[in-house]
Amino acid sequence: MIPKDHPRYRSLVVRERLAECAREGIVALEGLASHGRGEAFDYLIGEKTTESALLAARTAAAMLLSARHAVISVNGNTAALAAREIAELQRASNADVEVNLFHRTDERIRLITNLLEEHGVRVLSGTPERLIPLSHDRALCLPEGIGDADVILVPLEDGDRCEALRKMGKTVITIDLNPLSRTARTANLTIVDEVTRALPAITTACTSLEPGEGERLIASLDNAYLLRAAIDEMRERLAHALE
Repeated sequence: MIPKDHPRYRSLVVRERLAECAREGIVALEGLASHGRGEAFDYLIGEKTTESALLAARTAAAMLLSARHAVISVNGNTAALAAREIAELQRASNADVEVNLFHRTDERIRLITNLLEEHGVRVLSGTPERLIPLSHDRALCLPEGIGDADVILVPLEDGDRCEALRKMGKTVITIDLNPLSRTARTANLTIVDEVTRALPAITTACTSLEPGEGERLIASLDNAYLLRAAIDEMRERLAHALE
């Protein structure tokens, strides 16, 4: 039992949740290491949503709402941490949701799908095809899902799939706490934030964009600027911490 007055309460609860989902087969063991790497960057931004991340979240909302066919791609970590948040974003954006995994088995697909559906997510089903130019199982996707999408939100993404999706002509939005990662630098838009904060920020923006704001945000999108801003925010926080 983690005491609620523990200074790291939320972080410890998240770790316990991931460990539980790893034991259940929802999260791959490798995903635990990935989470720890991201958490280290969350320390650097003060474990809060920054101004640049808020701007990126509003831009992401505009892109999802203006898409011909938007899809949210979900892996084990994202499902374990944010199933409810995915359901809320799906309702706000009307995006489809597809499960896509690096460590892919039919059992993991079933477990993750069940978890998402328990929280109200409508998950696409069907027979996947090797449509993405990759040599591993993240190449598998549904022709009517990721295969057809023009805009894809890929939280906690692999850099190689992000690159492959861009080469296919798709617009990629990612959530990545590391502004230096290949994913962050490859995506059309990167939200440098923790996934359970970023997804609700996008959902809120979907219902609060002013008339014409979405078009202006998309027209002015500069992912390099957003990544530099995130790094500057980390640098500023470090400077204050050392004073």
